[in-house]
Amino acid sequence: FLVEESGKNECKVACFIKAPATALENLKCKIVNDISSLVVDDSEELVSNVISIECSDDGKTIPFPINIAIPFTSCFRGNYREIVVKVTDVNFQSNYLTPISLEGYQGNHKETFAEVKIYQLGVFSVLSCLKKQTFTVPKVGLSQKLTVDSRISFYYPPETFSSPAPMQLKVQPIEPSLVSTLKARHDMYHAVVSASALVYVQHPSAQPFNSSVTITLPCPPNPEKKREEDETEHARAIRATVKRVATAYHPWAVSASLRKNGENLSDTLKLLGHRNKEEGWKVFDDVIIQNARNGLVSFELNEHLESFVVIRFSFLLENTYLLLFARALEEAVYSTMANVILYRKRENPYKIVVLLSASKELTCELQNLHEEGYFGPPEPTQQFPLREGEQIHFRFRGNIFASENGKDFGKVYRLIFHSQRKPRLKLQIKEVDEFGNHSSPHYKGTAVFYRITREMITKKWEQPLPYGEYQHQSPLCKLALTLPKHEKLINRPRSTRRISSDSSEALWDNLLYWLAEELAEDNTSLLALCLPVRRSVLQLVRLKCPDNLTHQIYELLCCWKKTLPRSADKQQLLCRYLRKSGRSDLSEELCFKWQNKVFT
Repeated sequence: FLVEESGKNECKVACFIKAPATALENLKCKIVNDISSLVVDDSEELVSNVISIECSDDGKTIPFPINIAIPFTSCFRGNYREIVVKVTDVNFQSNYLTPISLEGYQGNHKETFAEVKIYQLGVFSVLSCLKKQTFTVPKVGLSQKLTVDSRISFYYPPETFSSPAPMQLKVQPIEPSLVSTLKARHDMYHAVVSASALVYVQHPSAQPFNSSVTITLPCPPNPEKKREEDETEHARAIRATVKRVATAYHPWAVSASLRKNGENLSDTLKLLGHRNKEEGWKVFDDVIIQNARNGLVSFELNEHLESFVVIRFSFLLENTYLLLFARALEEAVYSTMANVILYRKRENPYKIVVLLSASKELTCELQNLHEEGYFGPPEPTQQFPLREGEQIHFRFRGNIFASENGKDFGKVYRLIFHSQRKPRLKLQIKEVDEFGNHSSPHYKGTAVFYRITREMITKKWEQPLPYGEYQHQSPLCKLALTLPKHEKLINRPRSTRRISSDSSEALWDNLLYWLAEELAEDNTSLLALCLPVRRSVLQLVRLKCPDNLTHQIYELLCCWKKTLPRSADKQQLLCRYLRKSGRSDLSEELCFKWQNKVFT
């Protein structure tokens, strides 16, 4: 087996290779996750590292076939998806291999491995793909139910094809929540009730259809209509009585209710599909779709479609909007809502972690970061859609920049999105100019993030990060950052050092700490103290002492005292603010302690 170094002091198992010892000596393996955008397509999800296997000596011959086992972690597999190994050569031509084993052990290592037999070297990755079903339609015809969903069936009458025709099908299920999300975002899709699964069909022989093919598939019925059908006669009678009573008082309400119920009584079904990707989506108005039992629909096709979907809507919708909905649906199926998280170490705010997280896993991801000692601010960004393999490039602006190794600052950084992996970067940040932001108690900067689609990525095995300013596109999102300033100790000559014999500063410290303890016992908030300090001071105090309210109040009182001139009557001012905050009791006790010099 080959072990590839990953990071400074970590070793990671890249893969296991079973081959003659002489062949293993000439193989070189490395992890190349920076090119993962180039090995995934739509409907594919990366679940492993991307592995490059090469022959270190061009003069040597590898005795193929050899076995390779790649560790992977997969979630959300389901009935519609399967695990495959994708092999990509130097010209970006790909083949898919079905694993001969998905064993959990390789030697003493316990992981899930995808083992395949290979006949060439190249770049290997384990993917979760839509399950492909292949069958051949003979001349005598065929009735075929799909294994991924037995409710979907194809009936080919005899003599549909002049010779046996192979077929390859994939099914992409459509969750009802996805349709609801699109309707919530766009009012023009309000009439859409539901959508069937997206079905992809490959017809390699390209033979024309001699007769129509009958297709049956599920398309969820209108829930409102189903509820109406399930009502009993008794319920209808009660509703009729209520309507008669309501008519006398609110006739407008009854008419509105009738209109609403009437809309749900006549659903319409339309078939949308495309013959090829170049032609795009089309509405097939001439295809008659019939309702069957249990939410199934059926229709006949007399031509080959590469993909199709059935849409159910409650009232007439123009074909233009149907086409827009089909495109939006396909885009949403291949997209995942995600957030960028930028958190810092609690004990060291100069260490940060930046990661991409699917929005549905955001709460769990934040909890994991808290357990690792990472906290905000800033809070995670708003959610945005990302497709598999798309990249987020980011850089720091303002008076803060970052580095991975503590030496090279000011670079552009990259995160590649894969829905079943957790891309993250650990960085060190520091101020650009220690004398900058002189009017603020902390240094300020901004992390700016840009979305890079797969179409924008050049197909090259070397993927250097750009150093441009991204002036050609708008930022996807931004996150504001702050760093606390260090108090500078200035060593003056002994002759100019100011020596004060007044011990009042130490007495004030004791008094302020006593006051902080008293206020913290009642969970007094910082804002409730009514002290005239900047909001940035409150943020700095919370960042400096996140878990100790006593220390927060003490630091706030010290910051307030430093802003006062030496001639100010601090005791009178503090008593006034305490009374203003509703703490007259502490104001009187403070006056007593000040007059009697009792500060402990």
